[in-house]
Amino acid sequence: MYQINFKNPIHIYFIGIGGISMSGLAEILLSEGFRISGSDRSESDLTHRLEELGATVYYGQREENLTPDIDLVVYTSAIREDNPEMIATGKLGIASLTRAQLLGQMMKNYKTPIAVSGTHGKTTTTSMISQILLENDDDPTLSIGGIYKPIGGNIRVGSSDRFVTEACEYTNSFLSFYPKIGIILNIEEDHLDFFKDIQDIRNSFHEFARLIPKDGALIINGDIDRCEELTADLACKVITYGSSSAFDYYPLSITYDDSGCPSFHLMRVSGKEEVFSLRVPGEHNVYNAMASIALADLLGISDEVTAKALLHYGGTDRRFEYKGKVNGFTIIDDYAHHPTEIKATLLAAKNYPHRTTWCVFQPHTYTRTKAFLEDFAKALSLSDEIILADIYAAREKDTLGISSQNLQAEIEKLGHQCYYFPSFEEIQKFILTNCTKDDLLITMGAGDVVKIGENLLQK
Repeated sequence: MYQINFKNPIHIYFIGIGGISMSGLAEILLSEGFRISGSDRSESDLTHRLEELGATVYYGQREENLTPDIDLVVYTSAIREDNPEMIATGKLGIASLTRAQLLGQMMKNYKTPIAVSGTHGKTTTTSMISQILLENDDDPTLSIGGIYKPIGGNIRVGSSDRFVTEACEYTNSFLSFYPKIGIILNIEEDHLDFFKDIQDIRNSFHEFARLIPKDGALIINGDIDRCEELTADLACKVITYGSSSAFDYYPLSITYDDSGCPSFHLMRVSGKEEVFSLRVPGEHNVYNAMASIALADLLGISDEVTAKALLHYGGTDRRFEYKGKVNGFTIIDDYAHHPTEIKATLLAAKNYPHRTTWCVFQPHTYTRTKAFLEDFAKALSLSDEIILADIYAAREKDTLGISSQNLQAEIEKLGHQCYYFPSFEEIQKFILTNCTKDDLLITMGAGDVVKIGENLLQK
């Protein structure tokens, strides 16, 4: 594998430079004096920011974008061998690394690299941790999988020895990392276009945990099924959190304010107790907060700083994000695209002030829709009213014969009415006709469903 000498900046080309993670890595390298270029399908705020910082960005991926003066090409798992720029990389004999391999090498430059993993909640927990470190004046470097307004984007370049990043299990990418501290939030079936089954996924997370050195630590949700199988052979310190006194951290007396935001009494195995309040809704965020608090304790950050930071934490873009009001109804947008995430978001919505909940769901990928068809139907049924958009294909092609109409039929089998429209324009017209004052509209999914709410707000 090509090894980067970070004391000797080179010319690095990113295929897909506009991605949330790729753009962040490119920005960090720009700050270190590297020459950066790359390509993406279309312009975006992220590519514009990179151009302002000095990167050269090509729109459209073509062989001629690759030139002999490029020392290294970085690509993501979404880039296939027949990609014209990958073909050009081979022809020119340019060395290459995956995004995860690059990130892993960058982590080695920090004394305390912190990697946040889990099937759900990575972006929220990473940004919670970021808020705590920032309020503790730690000056960390941060790589977040979403836009976090306090840092003006998804990346922050600091001068301390602490680096915080999300660690995604898809294609085993996090196995290229070098964490000193690892966090595992949860483990469930997902990405079944890559993993064989839940055991395959568990094995991957186990290997991730085994990357942590003896003088490091793993913070893990003890409620994960057969958690002890994941931790029994680890050399590092293991810290658990969860729903009961069987764990090192657990909550008591969870209550909610008028906006559905929880407060909870945190119990610690050390005997130390504290009350924490959040400004983001839902019980699932109590668990994200516990992981963040456990890390803060490990780093020696006081409860006073941690409590203030969590109270100031207002969430990231597309995580139960308030968008505005139209005709007296409220629009919320959420990235949920797995049944567990949908359930958590809709349960959080029950504590949010509203009359009727409308959920506009855009399924994400054909494989995920087919694998979780029944689970999607059950989770979405927590909404009073359900509207489905077409499946967002992302990296896939429709080879499975699955559609949103299959999901509609599954929901209706449960005795729940469900509407399906093939275009956003039809969905918007239906919403304007049927949503009324004090209703709550949630646009939900990992695709471009957010545009529906944004279009409504412009009318």
